[in-house]
This record gives sequence, structure tokens and C-alpha cells, in this order.
Amino acid sequence: LAQERQQQQNVEDAVKEMQKPLARYIDDQDLDRMLREQEREGDPMAALIKKRKAKENKEKEKPRYKGPAPPLNRFNIWPGHRWDGVDRSNGFEQQRFARIANKKAVQELAYKWSVEDM
Repeated sequence: LAQERQQQQNVEDAVKEMQKPLARYIDDQDLDRMLREQEREGDPMAALIKKRKAKENKEKEKPRYKGPAPPLNRFNIWPGHRWDGVDRSNGFEQQRFARIANKKAVQELAYKWSVEDM
């Protein structure tokens, strides 16, 4: 079965190659990819490239936070890879946002009071 699948794949590859133009230019992406993927015997960089590809595949998944919901922050960053979830601020941001909200509420109340008897 494996040999039949390999034979079928070879036939499909041959048909695909026959549909390409005969002349291959330097900007042929398929040829470039094929040549880059070939492993040559005695290649001194082969081990380094294999190690780099394995590292790239392994690095894609970053640690995720699995605890209780963290406090909200202005950047919407969840604890995990870049932040451990501990709030190390001195409270300035919370006070500032509270002042802004209070000012807006007072302005809205003043407006409602001014148009109350209209």
C-alpha cells in the first residue's frame, strides 16, 4: 500500500512538473523550495537547520495562565508568558480612571439638572 501511494504521488508530481514551462528561472519558487528541502550527505549545516526547525516548532506554544480571573488592566494582558498577574502599581491608574468617571458623572448630573424644568 505504501509503495502504491508513493507511486501515485510520483505520478502526480510528474504531471505537475510537466505543466510548468521547460525553462526554469532564478525566481522559480517551487524549484527553490525543492532544492532547499533536499538533504545532502555530508552537509555541515544540516544538523543546525534540523535543530533550528525543531526549535521553531517547539516555541510556537507559549505558557498560558490557569488561575482565577486576573485584575483588569488597560492593555488586556492575561498572565502567562509576559506577565505574572501581580499588580505592582501604586494605584495611580485606578485613581485617575475613578476621577475621570466621577467628573463625567458630575457633568451629566449638572446637565440633567439644568434641563430638568424644560
